[in-house]
Amino acid sequence: MKPTSQADELPHDTAKKHKKSFEMPHIYVILFVFSAIAAVLTYIVPAGQYDRVPGPNGRTTIDPNSYQVIESTPVGPVDFMLAIPKGLMDAGTVVFFTFMIGGMFMVLRRTGIIEIGVDKLTRRFANNTIVIIPVLMTTFAVIATLIGTQELALVYVPVILPLMIALRFDSMTAAAVALCATTAGFTAGVLNPINTGLGQQLADLPIYSGLLLRALAFAAILLVGIFYVTRYALKVRNNPALSLMGDDAKEKEKRARYQHSANEAALTATTRQKWASLAAFGFFALLVWGVMTRGWFMMEMAGLFVIMGVVVGLIAGLKTEEISEGFNEGFRDVLVGAMICGIARAVAVILEDGQIMDTLVYNLGNLVGGFPAMFSAIGMFFAQLGFNFVIPSGSGQALVTMPIMAPLSDLVGVTRQTAVLAFQLGDGLGNILYPTSGYFMATLALAGVSWNKWIKFFLPLFAVWISIAMGFLVFAQVTQWIG
Repeated sequence: MKPTSQADELPHDTAKKHKKSFEMPHIYVILFVFSAIAAVLTYIVPAGQYDRVPGPNGRTTIDPNSYQVIESTPVGPVDFMLAIPKGLMDAGTVVFFTFMIGGMFMVLRRTGIIEIGVDKLTRRFANNTIVIIPVLMTTFAVIATLIGTQELALVYVPVILPLMIALRFDSMTAAAVALCATTAGFTAGVLNPINTGLGQQLADLPIYSGLLLRALAFAAILLVGIFYVTRYALKVRNNPALSLMGDDAKEKEKRARYQHSANEAALTATTRQKWASLAAFGFFALLVWGVMTRGWFMMEMAGLFVIMGVVVGLIAGLKTEEISEGFNEGFRDVLVGAMICGIARAVAVILEDGQIMDTLVYNLGNLVGGFPAMFSAIGMFFAQLGFNFVIPSGSGQALVTMPIMAPLSDLVGVTRQTAVLAFQLGDGLGNILYPTSGYFMATLALAGVSWNKWIKFFLPLFAVWISIAMGFLVFAQVTQWIG
């Protein structure tokens, strides 16, 4: 008689659980662990600081020759307890923006104009659906590479999400179109004032010099991104079981709402819905004007979205109670993403309170200086990529690191133009990888995509983009590129 094993005695479901593979912890757990590690480091890493001095455009930067060790101020239990509330306060702009855009788009959905617009676009692209992805990604990337607004992904995702679902793609495709396109444009920064312009100012280079090589990098990064996203989208359309969002309950609700048979009658707009659509387009035109000419950012856009939701809702015929409940429903949908933005900020709060942020910068500079000359540019790139975890802001990272990396490049045989390129590539590519990037996590929340699933989707593309970045940096190093 065959011996009975322990697994044979277990019920089938229990046996499956024993064989279950490792699952990524919840993002809250991951961020709490990162915060705890940062707190421990404040007891190990010596405290230090650079003197702050006036920089370009009235910004504050650091004096690269002023680093000094200071008395340690390790983060104690009370400070650790306050880190997350402080992080939420520091990230208040991103948190508030996330709530407002979520609420506004829910009000627009209640008016019915989004479903009508999606229905018309779906029928327009019914026979050539895949064209929409390269067109949207190219448009978003060009805007980002000219004005440096990676955060516009927050605006793009709610607009294109219903369309992507209606065209038989998924929420991951919508998130990828917005995030990968804006990152490709921002990273290469052909005429981006935030990373290219400020970085070159800090490195004492002519503003926007070296345009040709950056344009080539832009084309390479964007084309690879378009190919990768399009390939995934086609797989999902041809076989929905291959979607990374297949087991998500909300994804099924989206499909039920937006995917209709071609034989169904086209949706028609009432007179009030037509006027509401025109008002919505007017508000988006005002948004573009404000961003491009008045320097509007998240606070201004959030305020505009509140007014937009109310005005468009009233024009469409919604009652004030319906508009209010629409905002409430939208707030609930993006609650997790908004909270993540603040919780992620706690890591930087702890490093700053423990006064070891400058120490990390100082030691990263020394580490890069120890690389062989041929690999110094690549060392700078990985240093910037690593530092992006704690300072996801492009301008903030430039102001902290470039005053050190620019003179260091003179010593290790790297041109300052190459040092700026290493900063751009390291800063940009990490912005849609690390959970400490507030706008990125908020964008995922608006798309209904978890960070764990995004990592599974993005890591292969990230590896290819890293290879492209290293290739351009090696070329710049070998040719001693000066622009």
